[in-house]
Amino acid sequence: MASVVNDGVFIVLKRKNLWAPWRIGYIQGLADKNECFICKNVGTPQDDDKNFVLWRSKNCITVLNRFPYNNGHLLIAPARHIPDFGKATDEELLEMNKLIRDAQKALTLAIKPHGFNVGMNLGRCAGAGLPEHLHIHIVPRWNGDTNFVRTCSDTYLISQSLTELLTALKQTSAEHGLPAL
Repeated sequence: MASVVNDGVFIVLKRKNLWAPWRIGYIQGLADKNECFICKNVGTPQDDDKNFVLWRSKNCITVLNRFPYNNGHLLIAPARHIPDFGKATDEELLEMNKLIRDAQKALTLAIKPHGFNVGMNLGRCAGAGLPEHLHIHIVPRWNGDTNFVRTCSDTYLISQSLTELLTALKQTSAEHGLPAL
């Protein structure tokens, strides 16, 4: 517990601990020069369920984020290993945008979020955990879950296993013809 004086008011800060042992693999891997997990997933279609691959399309791949900010956090990436928009073809850019639309629809049908954050971190200094491979984050949001700053920097509560979520999204996708490219 720490104490802080702010404008003459004594504030007591309490430590919050939320054990998330699955994140250690991510943390330890930051210093290593690892193989691009997106490229690994692109090259191993036989392991799609193990790698939490939701969809494969002509130019892109859609996967569940193993280290999600919120339940249902997806990544959409071109199949080619490219770092930014400057290297993407018009076909890849259009397909990624269509996949955002279809991911939003699938997530809405499967887990009924109230809204979404859709975004990218371009470059390590911008927060990209994988700056060498362009990807888009789709993060479902619920009224009252947290604000965006807290989602990026404080405490995370993931309410569903990745395996259960992948099964639900695959079933929803099959029922509704998604992705609809």
